[in-house]
Amino acid sequence: MGIYPRLIVFCDKIAYNAAQIVSLCRQWNIGVYGVAKGACAQGDIVHVMVESGCEGIADSRIKNLYRLKKEMRLSVPVMMLRPPMMSEIPEVVEYGDSSVVSMSETIRALDHESVFQKKDHLVLLMIDLGDLREGIWPDELEQIGKILKGCQRVRCMGVGVNFGCFGGVRPSMEKLEELGVLEKELESLLGYPLKVCSGGSTSSLALIEDGTMPSNVNALRIGEAILLGTDSSGGRPLPFLKQQTVILETEIIEVKRKPSFPLGEIAADAFGNIPSFVDRGVRLRAISAIGKQDARIEGLSPLEEGIEILGASSDHMVLDAEKYGRTLHVGDKVHFSVKYSALLALTTSPYVSIHVIK
Repeated sequence: MGIYPRLIVFCDKIAYNAAQIVSLCRQWNIGVYGVAKGACAQGDIVHVMVESGCEGIADSRIKNLYRLKKEMRLSVPVMMLRPPMMSEIPEVVEYGDSSVVSMSETIRALDHESVFQKKDHLVLLMIDLGDLREGIWPDELEQIGKILKGCQRVRCMGVGVNFGCFGGVRPSMEKLEELGVLEKELESLLGYPLKVCSGGSTSSLALIEDGTMPSNVNALRIGEAILLGTDSSGGRPLPFLKQQTVILETEIIEVKRKPSFPLGEIAADAFGNIPSFVDRGVRLRAISAIGKQDARIEGLSPLEEGIEILGASSDHMVLDAEKYGRTLHVGDKVHFSVKYSALLALTTSPYVSIHVIK
């Protein structure tokens, strides 16, 4: 099968990032779950996370949980990071040691299945503190607490919160202190201590950096910072980590001089959008063999100076190469840095190969 497009993964950089984050978090008595979904639970990357000290691995897809538990046979716990669908409850209990929950129906179904499988299952109760993705409202705590207390084989491991993934809400000391208050309330309702207060993901590292992380937080779920050394919600590279851990390499399939403005009446493109163009005259253009089917194009940045992304269709990425300092030929390779949004799609696409450099 073809080699390109391919992701070049520098495992030594990812290992460095994971070790740095684990070490930093330990100074604050915070454990780290490595989030593998950004790399589609790629084996070499997952093992790097574990070897670097991550206490567990989390993913949001049941196929990846199967691989983590049954094929890789990890020595650390595996967490289902998205509230389970009712249709996948049996697999979640079989392949996952824990899962995040926010609905009473899900908790009851997990307990019923755990009884059937004669297997204990831990849940992390997600609480919505404003980002408006998953989680109970704080005023639901008593109701959910009663359901959890009545479970036979499901036990609550703690509480968690999400920031920055949907509503763009940033984590703050005040919100995480509120999470701690809710954790104590839930402990009183359940009658047993909770072990985990999970204060978010990569974006929450900022509170450790500036010294404002509340002492009640003892766990974080980290993916992007380990994989890429960046924090997309903060729009920044993390200064204590390595970047360009993953590079996309694509192959050129056409190089021609063409007008920069389409000739004819402009209608919607294949994705229903009406494109806009600036007339820059005749320019040297190139097409790379990758497209929106494989990646979020907005998450790619050319590494070769003078190359500019003009746009993409499903499997063609159109480039402006007018200012490229070398002669470009069909078959040449062009490289791109990768943001988290693009990495998610690239590692999921069966048409993108992965080349790991250890």
